Amino acid sequence: MAEVSVLTVNLYGETIGTLTRVSGDRSLFSFMDQYVADENRPTLGLGFKDEYGQLITELPVKQKRLLPFFSNLLPEGYLREYLARLAGVNQEREFYLLWALGQDLAGAITVEPAGGEEWPPGLKDDSAEDTRMKHANALRFSLAGVQLKFSAVRGDRASKGLTIPASGVGGSWIVKLPSAQFEGIPENEYALLTLAREVGIDVPEIQLVEVEAIANLPEGISNLKGQALAVKRFDRTPEGPVHTEDFAQVFGVYPEKKYDTASYRNIATVLGRETGEADVEEFIRRLTFCTLTGNADMHLKNWSLIYPDKRTPALSPAYDLVSTIPYIEDEHTALKFARTKRFDGYTRDELSYLAAKAGLPETPVLDTALQTLDRFHDVWEKERHHLPQRRQVTERIDAHLKTLRI
Repeated sequence: MAEVSVLTVNLYGETIGTLTRVSGDRSLFSFMDQYVADENRPTLGLGFKDEYGQLITELPVKQKRLLPFFSNLLPEGYLREYLARLAGVNQEREFYLLWALGQDLAGAITVEPAGGEEWPPGLKDDSAEDTRMKHANALRFSLAGVQLKFSAVRGDRASKGLTIPASGVGGSWIVKLPSAQFEGIPENEYALLTLAREVGIDVPEIQLVEVEAIANLPEGISNLKGQALAVKRFDRTPEGPVHTEDFAQVFGVYPEKKYDTASYRNIATVLGRETGEADVEEFIRRLTFCTLTGNADMHLKNWSLIYPDKRTPALSPAYDLVSTIPYIEDEHTALKFARTKRFDGYTRDELSYLAAKAGLPETPVLDTALQTLDRFHDVWEKERHHLPQRRQVTERIDAHLKTLRI
């Protein structure tokens, strides 16, 4: 295997840096000189800014792993293991995993080999056709996360069908398949995203589709029955990709630390410093909604920033809104609010403390939370029996609401 391999990192199609692997499975990232010199450069991530707002150019060398920013672009858990096996790559060697998956990442980033090789030289002694097939199959699953999901394109509106591209690149929808472990997850998420929209939360376009109506699913997976959730990608527009980053990337932590490195107060602090009042209110609205619906899995990777003008961050539309308590009994949120992780600890006093510590004005924070509370109860009462979530989800949320103290 070559002692040195180089990947180019592109943002909006322009090369802004390189990832280099050297002997000993060490990797380093460096920015291109022209990107550093450009005062109007598009933002790669807040984690690359120092306390004075200047670009950080001296970055550490990593062993086997990549910098957290790039590590968070890769799938997690079983999906990572499956894809690594599919691609013939050791899942711990993140440089090569990113090589395999870098053409269809979240946001406006693409990663490709500087030498033009389709596959890491010497990694597998396969025929050219085998290599092309492995690359295409791996790319179909390239989106980060732990749920089995694909990037897809929409067919004609009359059929409401979706197709997984053979190459895995270019889809403007995310298709999230049914879970073999938890029944009704797509319907649960569809219901909650629908409710969230009614409450005033910014959510992308969604639809439920029969798995059998999704064309070009890999063999075996196409045998799944039931409904899948299709979510319009907010990082894809007719004008081109829009850059995003999740809060694990913002805080520079690896995916496995997404539950225990920061709090919702820390996220609010960043939003208060980097975005506007509307984004802070949207954050509080979303945090209140997740508390009311018993979502115990809103970790750092389930909150993201988006860069509509390529430079200035805003809170992205909501995603991964699921009531988790019908499946796993839990009285705690994924992260601390400010002092507590208990759902019933989400009180006016806790919100006041969060606002103070995050440097936010208290009145808008409390007003937004209480308005969301009132609006949610109105919508829930009207819609809870007309949405496709399982009865156990409705009953569990009803019981949960009685335990809250806000």
